[in-house]
Amino acid sequence: MKLIFFGPPGAGKGTIAQQILNKYKIIQISTGDMFRENIKNQTEIGVTAKEYIDKGELVPDEVTITMLKNRIENDDCKNGFILDGFPRNIPQAQALDNSDVEIDRVIYFTVPADLIIHRLSGRRSCKQCNKVYNINPDGFPNPKVENKCDVCNIDLFQRADDIPATIKDRLDIYREQTEPLAEYYEKQGKLKKVNADGEIQRIIDDTINAIEN
Repeated sequence: MKLIFFGPPGAGKGTIAQQILNKYKIIQISTGDMFRENIKNQTEIGVTAKEYIDKGELVPDEVTITMLKNRIENDDCKNGFILDGFPRNIPQAQALDNSDVEIDRVIYFTVPADLIIHRLSGRRSCKQCNKVYNINPDGFPNPKVENKCDVCNIDLFQRADDIPATIKDRLDIYREQTEPLAEYYEKQGKLKKVNADGEIQRIIDDTINAIEN
């Protein structure tokens, strides 16, 4: 089963993905993690990507697609995967369509803008393991110890783009570049919408229902 999860920043895509991976015995593929891994290991494509990143330029879609295709050839992808963070726009979706990666279902998470701002402003991350938490009283998941990673026991930090002053800019970019993917995939008959505003177990159940029906 090959899936795409997309929606506005703060919709909870990564959190929901983590909750259903074991059910389908699939993995989550983040393009950001792919870039970091290839750059760290100094692979040929990682070196190429780093050249663009170091110059402050976007990595070309064909480089990202090649990296993705290399990744899904690994044994841990034999049952499928969830793409998180790609595609981000119509050209990337078209590039994915033109590759031999066949996507079965696209899950579109919707959530009100005011809730996104609330969620993102409470989001904290671990620099060591990259695990993401939320310090808001209704956040998910909360760290067991205040401002400490459950795994690494080190202080959590707030990403610069999760500061409230920058969140609205991120939402504007999302609406302009990424939101049109809903219509693109709806025309292909692959789109399923999930309301990501509410109790976490209900969202998980709705996501599973969208995948299976």
